[in-house]
This record gives sequence, C-alpha cells and structure tokens, in this order.
Amino acid sequence: MLRNRLSSILLRWVCVLMVVLPVSAARAQNYSVLHSFQRTGDGAVPLAGLTMDRSGNLFGTASEGGLVQNCQGGCGTVFELKPRNGGWVFAPLYQFTGYSDGDVPASRVTIGSDGLVYGTTLYGGLVGGFGGAGVIFRLQPPAHASGRLLSPWTESVLYSFGNPPDGANPWGDTTFDAQGNLYGTTLAGGVQCAGAYYCGTVYELTPHSGSWTENILYTFTQQTFAAPRSGVIFDGSGRLYGTASNGYGQVFRLANSGSQWVEDTLYAFLSGTDASGPTGNVVFDPSGNLYGATVYGGLNDLGTVYELTPTASGWSEQLLYNFDGPHGSMPMAGITRGADGNLYGTTCHGGANNQGTVFKLTPDGGGQWTLTTLHEFAGSEGDCPFGKLVVDGSGNIYGTTEYGGDRGVGVIFEVTP
Repeated sequence: MLRNRLSSILLRWVCVLMVVLPVSAARAQNYSVLHSFQRTGDGAVPLAGLTMDRSGNLFGTASEGGLVQNCQGGCGTVFELKPRNGGWVFAPLYQFTGYSDGDVPASRVTIGSDGLVYGTTLYGGLVGGFGGAGVIFRLQPPAHASGRLLSPWTESVLYSFGNPPDGANPWGDTTFDAQGNLYGTTLAGGVQCAGAYYCGTVYELTPHSGSWTENILYTFTQQTFAAPRSGVIFDGSGRLYGTASNGYGQVFRLANSGSQWVEDTLYAFLSGTDASGPTGNVVFDPSGNLYGATVYGGLNDLGTVYELTPTASGWSEQLLYNFDGPHGSMPMAGITRGADGNLYGTTCHGGANNQGTVFKLTPDGGGQWTLTTLHEFAGSEGDCPFGKLVVDGSGNIYGTTEYGGDRGVGVIFEVTP
C-alpha cells in the first residue's frame, strides 16, 4: 500500500517533535460527496487537492488505484469532474503503469495556457534506480471524443528525474511563468548534505522546439532546512516563494540575480510554541503578506496557521491560530485565500470524530482572526483531507480526503455556503 511505499520518504520531512484566538461554533453548511473512490478504474487515496479550470471543471490525481495493477494497490490516475445538469460527471483521464510514464501522482495538476494538464509523479520514469525518481508529465485529450467513459488522454513525459545532483521525487504544485516555463520542487535529490541524505531542489523546465530542458535553480544544502514539498509561487517581481519542511522548517525566497538564483530565508521556524513543519504552500494577500499552515507547533503542538509580514528589517511572524484538537489538528495542506479575504484550509485529524475538518479564518480588521469550523468528517463522507482546497467565485469549496468513503480510499467533496 502507498502508506508503506512512502514511509521512508515521509520520515525525512516530518518534524521532530501567542495568543489563543476566538473560535466560533460550526455553522450549518451543505456538505456533499461528489465522488467516492472505488480503487479499480477510478483510483484511490487522493493525496493532492483539486484544480479548477476556467469552465469550472475540476481536475485531480489519485495516488493509488486504477486499472493497471503493476504497483502495490495500483499506480494512480488523473481524473476530471465536470458539472452537468446540476450534478457532476466523473471520468478518469489517464491510468499510470508504474514504469516510464510515472507512478504515484501525489501533487495537484496545473492547467497550462494551452489548456493541457501538467503534473508530476513521485516515482516512475526512466532513471533514478528501482522504482524511478519521478516524472513531469503532460496530458492531452483525444482529438475526437469516443463517447466511452474511459476514453484515455495521451500522456507525454516531459522530464524523468534521475540520481543526484538532479532532483528526485517531485512533490508539490507546479507553476508556469509568463514565458511558459514550468517550476516546481523535489522532495529529495540534489547534493549530499548529511551523509547519504539528499535535501531536495527547486527546478525549472523550459520548452524548446518540442522538447523540455531542466535547470536546477537551487539545491538545498542544510538538512535542517530541506525537503520542499509545497511547490513554489511567484510574486509580482518574478521571485519564487516556498516552504521547506525538514526540521522545524522555513519559508524561503529565490531571486534571479541574472547569472543564478539566490536563496533567502524569510523565516526559520523555532522550537517551543512557534509553528513547525510547513508542509503546504504559501499564499499572498494584496498587501504582500504571506499565509501558510504548519503540521506541528503552536501552543498545543497540533499545528498552526501563520502570517508573515514584510518589514524594513525582514519578515515578522504572527500565529493566527493554534489548533487544539476539537477544532482540528495537523493541517497537512497549505492555505487558500478566498475572494472574500478569508483563509480556508483543512486539518487531517481532530474535530468531533478525529477524522479532520474544513475551516475558515475570518479577519476582524484589527489583527485578530476567528476560526469557523465548516465541516467535521466522519467515515463514509471522508477521512483526513490531505490536499489544498479550491474556493470558487461563489464561495463553494472543493477538496479531497485521503481515506473514508464507500471503500475507505477517499472522496471528492463540496462544501457550499
């Protein structure tokens, strides 16, 4: 099973083990399971969240399952969920084989300006030893729809990761720049920074004449600040921002000096009641403040939501919320900022059934934030939401759970206001 296959890699980034803010009661929300995974055919264990295109279609990955059973529990799938006649129609787009095409898609997909689907797999590929070190792939729809439910899309492997000094095991969102170059992070690979330990990289993939060329922008060299698994985002000046989750973790920035990319640690998380373990993404607000979540740390060591504010002397941290268990614990994914200015996220554990929550943080305009629990998961309706949420313009929330559902292998859900 995937849990065993990932255990050695997950141990590398799990951390070693102030103010209490108000909490509002859970509001009545409309919760729906849009799809319950069955493992064979559709996939299983969706570790990543969803991506919405301009037409309102949802795309995602399932890290296990599918029709191809070369891997333990299946090699994973890419799927689409289309709104139709007031409901949703689910269709697998691609079934991984576990060989050169990839294995274990554990990140969200990205929709390119060409309308095609781009993503990564943790394993598989042509190089990197047993199981492969992962790939970057692109999916293209068939030229003419066949009308069959399982009409496959065509995969192209843009890059296969290899042995160090190359990156290995890409895990985190990919993003495009205005020129069509693709950026992301690898959990491992790079250079040896502590014995046989490889700390991870930030990479760029550049298209040229039908092929793609990889460039390693930065290789992490300190074991305490390593293992990026969140992907990166751009600011308005073309600088990249992300998190590294090993040790207590850090938020970093990369700036292009012209000849190389230079890394700057914006904030290094500390022990004690500070946040620790930033495994998810960061997100900007219009004022340039950064928001994210950590799996551990805080007053109860059950995770936090934090804000980083740029100042004349650096970046200042504020913990917006300390999770306590009843209102959630272990927010594995990053934060989504809605058009309403609220922050949305999930916790993998905690809540009434200890199977996770969906939450909202609302600012009061004076620096205080109030948490509202929007949903508490329970068994058949999902267990452990692991991936980032999507919030559409109407305030509808979409996400996935790692477990739960009819077969216990995950669901796609919607929470409406």
